[in-house]
Amino acid sequence: MTSQESNAKEASASSGVGRSLRENLGLIAIALVLAFLIRTFIAEPRYIPSDSMVPTLHTDDRLVVEKVSYYFHPPHSGDIIVFQPPEELQRRGYHKDQAFIKRVIGEPGKIVAINSGKVYINGKPLKENYIAEPPNQPFPPVQVPENEFFVMGDNRNDSNDSRYWGFLPRKNIIGRAVFRFWPLSRIGFV
Repeated sequence: MTSQESNAKEASASSGVGRSLRENLGLIAIALVLAFLIRTFIAEPRYIPSDSMVPTLHTDDRLVVEKVSYYFHPPHSGDIIVFQPPEELQRRGYHKDQAFIKRVIGEPGKIVAINSGKVYINGKPLKENYIAEPPNQPFPPVQVPENEFFVMGDNRNDSNDSRYWGFLPRKNIIGRAVFRFWPLSRIGFV
């Protein structure tokens, strides 16, 4: 083999490696962009940091939070939502990026009250087969303002929720908890 042939083979091999490297870097860049877009606009994983949603969710459960449905309709009573703390919680020291998880109890326009261990919506008792125990404190009737929600944890007596810091603006809602993927023994839809 002549030196020219040898140089041609080396050049061909090095251009193949360069092309392969460029292709792999391109695929990695596309994967990163797709991951960013999916997490930002479609769904993201979250974990449960406290006992405020017991018995439905436990500390350290891992969830998928979907973000698409609320582009088409507002949250509904009973939805379990993840949200950024409203201004009142931020004034109390919670960081803006810290996520909370609670259940929507009152939608805009509804009147929420708590009496004798029962939550009332527009004067009718709410059926709550998902709570740890009945709430142990009364709460006077309040009307939920437009574009805001009244949220509570399922562990009614151990939950930092709308009873203590007020209404949740819709703009703070990140998405709806839909699926628990950890622990494996409790995997399933929520």
